[in-house]
Amino acid sequence: MDKLLIEGAARLRGEVAISGAKNAALPLLCAALLTREPVRFTNVPRLNDIDTLLRLLARMGVQCEREGETVTLDAAQITEPVAPYEMVKTMRASILVLGPLLARCGEARVSLPGGCAIGARPVDQHIRGLQAMGAQVSVEHGYVHAVASRLKGARLVTEMVTVTGTANLMMAATMADGESVIENAAREPEIVDLANCLTAMGARIEGAGTDVIRVRGVERLHGATHRIMPDRIETGTYLCAIAATGGEARLTHTSATYLDSVVDKLVEAGCEITTEADAIHLRAPRRLKAVDVRTAPYPAFPTDMQAQFMAINTVAEGSAVIRETIFENRFMHAVELQRLGADIAIDGNTAVVRGVARLEGATVMATDLRASASLVIAGLVAEDETVIERIYHLDRGYERLEDKLGALGAKVRRVN
Repeated sequence: MDKLLIEGAARLRGEVAISGAKNAALPLLCAALLTREPVRFTNVPRLNDIDTLLRLLARMGVQCEREGETVTLDAAQITEPVAPYEMVKTMRASILVLGPLLARCGEARVSLPGGCAIGARPVDQHIRGLQAMGAQVSVEHGYVHAVASRLKGARLVTEMVTVTGTANLMMAATMADGESVIENAAREPEIVDLANCLTAMGARIEGAGTDVIRVRGVERLHGATHRIMPDRIETGTYLCAIAATGGEARLTHTSATYLDSVVDKLVEAGCEITTEADAIHLRAPRRLKAVDVRTAPYPAFPTDMQAQFMAINTVAEGSAVIRETIFENRFMHAVELQRLGADIAIDGNTAVVRGVARLEGATVMATDLRASASLVIAGLVAEDETVIERIYHLDRGYERLEDKLGALGAKVRRVN
């Protein structure tokens, strides 16, 4: 199993390009199930989660072609509308095939998903929404089995804000009979990106980016070409890495448009940030100031950036309070950061981080995707060598991490 070796205490400097967004690409690739015509995606990142989903789609009969950052999917023939456990267990986003398969084929059988152990992420909101649209849904032997000759437009109110639930219901509604209204919808930029692609395919969608989305069903969708948005979480992670090391660098092929809350916190920590249409430049002080963080649904501070800010707070001046309101088990990285010398106290969903003068290299273990990113940041500022085990989590969401960090001057290498 691969490990990551980091020789810390080097300031990051230079320029690096940001990849396409994983959290946008996964639902977008599933959207290709809605049409018999080819759909072409550009700016697709090379990540394990993307590879897993493409294998799943191919198993269903979808023709998948990849050339560099371009993926073309042809779902003219869906031979088996089933997502089996052996292909789903490592990736929760596989539940996103449920809505498109049901809308297109009238039936879907999808295994209950696996993925990161960061807390309960139930699919009941997906199921209730599809039932409101007239589907017969049962959960049996670990599978969600849904049947509907044609879905019907309905008022869909989710009890909690759910990004994958909003995406699933929006895709299902594109070919339903009549209008569907999704209330308490997720407002994330990835939802807007999905809506833009579906619109290019012939869907009729209004309100994406707000908490009420209206979808007027159509008889069929057609092919399209769509460029996937830049990854705002990868962007935020590199900004935190540069800031933690007291560095100065420019990130290209990205935008601060979707990162207001993250940028505001980095400025509060003492960083100078200059934004361009498709680039962000950050200059950090020698030592950051500690900043409080409270996670909440977009446009508030993202839960996917909580671990990275915990890492930069470990070496910042002062103390910070971090409150996690999205997932109940997302402080597992704190114990690993403590192995590097961090001063962190956990009480339920609240962490108090007191900045220390320095961290020391040690062997640590990644527990989930964003936790692994926090360990990389901590390793970059720690003295001596840090070894991060179980980095398959990193490979799910960060493309060529060691190469990109190397371009900024970091000493990072992958070993078996």
